[in-house]
Amino acid sequence: MKKFLALILAILMVCSLAACGASNDAPADEVKEELIMGTNATFPPYEYYDEDGETIIGIDAEIAQAVADKLGMTLTIKDMEFESLLTAVQSGAVDIVFAGLTVTDERKESVDFSITYATGIQVIIVPNDSEIASVDDLAGKTIGVQAGTTGDIYCTDEFGQDNVKQFANGALAVAALQNGQVDCVVIDNEPAKSFVTANDGLKILDTEYAVEDYAAAISKENTELTAKVNAAMEELTADGTIDAIIAKYIKAE
Repeated sequence: MKKFLALILAILMVCSLAACGASNDAPADEVKEELIMGTNATFPPYEYYDEDGETIIGIDAEIAQAVADKLGMTLTIKDMEFESLLTAVQSGAVDIVFAGLTVTDERKESVDFSITYATGIQVIIVPNDSEIASVDDLAGKTIGVQAGTTGDIYCTDEFGQDNVKQFANGALAVAALQNGQVDCVVIDNEPAKSFVTANDGLKILDTEYAVEDYAAAISKENTELTAKVNAAMEELTADGTIDAIIAKYIKAE
């Protein structure tokens, strides 16, 4: 009986050792570093929520995901007020900002930018029966803008704060236009198209207010990440990935 029990114990020990050996030989799940992206998801087609209102999609979201994949990182997107984005990346609350963000000399003083990946055009939305026909007609008018955007900066500098009303996002500015609170809205061409399509009685003037470059913003303290992001974006540009993402959301006219 004792010999039998000893045999059983020996078999169990062998099995246990085999199991441990198998466990040690199996590759452990790789824990990927997180890339936290800050954005303001009210700017279609660059960043906005899907129909379920749960997932942020758009050009910037997909480019950021492609960059994260290239770097072997896990992408996390944080939605926040546009005006807080640069502060968030400076403080380290987010690692990178993709938000249809225009490269300007003023912003270069506080953050570093990636290579540019898209061109934005500031346009003017007006009611169909508006007397405003061009940029020259904006003097003395009340202009709606999204706070902190280049549209806000340009209009405030050119026409004065008294003639500009800032809103938290473009949708609120367009709602104010429909309600007669402002005479026009200055905003990027692509979200302008979405807003005009969704709201009857509005049109986009056939004139360009400004042409600008979009890039991702990264903290000046994080030069290593900037270099990695630029390398990834150069590869994604060269292989056509970025162009394909933009074409998915912006159809050639």
